[in-house]
Amino acid sequence: MIICGRLIASLTFSACAIYAQQKPAFEVASVRPAAPLDQAKVAAIIKGGKWPIGPHVDSRRAEYTYMDLRSLIEVAWGVRPYQIEGPDWMTSARFDIVATLPQGAPKRVAPVMLQSLLEDRFGLTAHRATVERPVLGMVVGKGGPKLKKSSESPVPIDENTPLAPGEMTLDGHDGQIRMRIDSVRNSTSMNYGSKGAVTRIDNPFTRSVHLEFSMTSMTGLAEMLSQVLTQLPGGIERQIVDMTGIDGYYDAVLDVSLSDMSAIPKSGAPEIPPGAPPAPAASGNSALPLTQAIQELGLKLESRTAPVQQFIIDHVEKTPTEN
Repeated sequence: MIICGRLIASLTFSACAIYAQQKPAFEVASVRPAAPLDQAKVAAIIKGGKWPIGPHVDSRRAEYTYMDLRSLIEVAWGVRPYQIEGPDWMTSARFDIVATLPQGAPKRVAPVMLQSLLEDRFGLTAHRATVERPVLGMVVGKGGPKLKKSSESPVPIDENTPLAPGEMTLDGHDGQIRMRIDSVRNSTSMNYGSKGAVTRIDNPFTRSVHLEFSMTSMTGLAEMLSQVLTQLPGGIERQIVDMTGIDGYYDAVLDVSLSDMSAIPKSGAPEIPPGAPPAPAASGNSALPLTQAIQELGLKLESRTAPVQQFIIDHVEKTPTEN
């Protein structure tokens, strides 16, 4: 009887240990192909203070709206687009996911639950590997930095703080993002809390983008530039990595010509001598090639290699299993 009791206790302990090692999962989840965006519905959602595309987790309800597989992987594993290696078709189809978290589950485990869903419904398997990859190293230029020190330091976003008029929320990699869209200026402002803020104004007529950064570190500047410029049509394909060694928080303005993105030399941009006149911009357009716009800040982009953690897709299905 003693031996039997010990055996039962051992098996019970083993079963509990195995259960404890299992990934958290949503209580229920629906995965459906996303319908074309309904402009009236989109406007109503925005008016309610929520960006209609992307991840939103509120209490026990998790929504991932009009998202492709690559974007869902970004949210689930906390990786950036340039870190993901997988088939190109992952951005071709979009899905709407509505799920329920188990009672008492904290919001912070929702990404892990999304991992479980993608593995179960799309058969996704992947592994991480740190490899040397070509990057654009952001370094200090010969004339030294020309950066404006921020008068304030960034503060984390308190999700309990009511939204200001015109603000919307979006769940980001590191917490809530507060977003504001101005359709008249064609601008999008993103407050990342402790990482700082950026306002982006797109000009389709001059094929340029105006970027205003505030209260951002050099690491944050490199990360935000990577996020914006790798997602634009004709944008850069390499991650920008901070190699300046500069501490503190700064404000910066960049006017970048999208027409010159593909012209970044593999060996890095030649440095413009101090006092040299800038290259002429297109008529009525103050935007500069990316490498030269960076040099206006006393910085420089150089072709470097750096260890980058890659998220490598081993297998994924185009169509999810049925609900």
